[in-house]
Amino acid sequence: MEGGVAYENGLNFKATELTLGLPGSGETEGQGGVRNNNKRPMPTPETNEEESQAHKAADRGRAQIVGWPPIRSYRKNSLQAKNSEVKVSMDGAPYLRKIDLKVYRDYPELLKALEAMFKFAAGVYSEREGYKGSEYVPTYEDKDGDWMLVGDVPWDMFMSSCKRLRIMKGSEARGLGCGV
Repeated sequence: MEGGVAYENGLNFKATELTLGLPGSGETEGQGGVRNNNKRPMPTPETNEEESQAHKAADRGRAQIVGWPPIRSYRKNSLQAKNSEVKVSMDGAPYLRKIDLKVYRDYPELLKALEAMFKFAAGVYSEREGYKGSEYVPTYEDKDGDWMLVGDVPWDMFMSSCKRLRIMKGSEARGLGCGV
């Protein structure tokens, strides 16, 4: 027996013994049969005021855990503002552009900016005939994944459902509008 620890065949069984108790309580019998534990002592009136403030600061830090309580991803996405930036591509152009839809107030303003950006003429839009007299037609993909002509729906609905814009050749946009 060395230092109060019993060894059997060179193994310390007391150190690996399983006991019932709360984890981290670490209760062991110390000198004189008094149990020691690793818990903080209760503050007493004699306790230094600085120590009690330090303990309060530590407790406050533990209480403010970031990311708690957990929020499901669909709630997190609904709390965040919708990103109004969309990618714009043009058939035959080797590059993409990104535009912010909140900058524009209506379709004519958006089309004027796209025409200046990609150097094309969109023609005149009518609900019955689509874009007449143009080689290129501005289209967009809505949140359902459908491709539609720019101008088919009211501006507010377009702003909320547009995922990306594509300026495609009129021959490819035959099924999207009436007279295209």
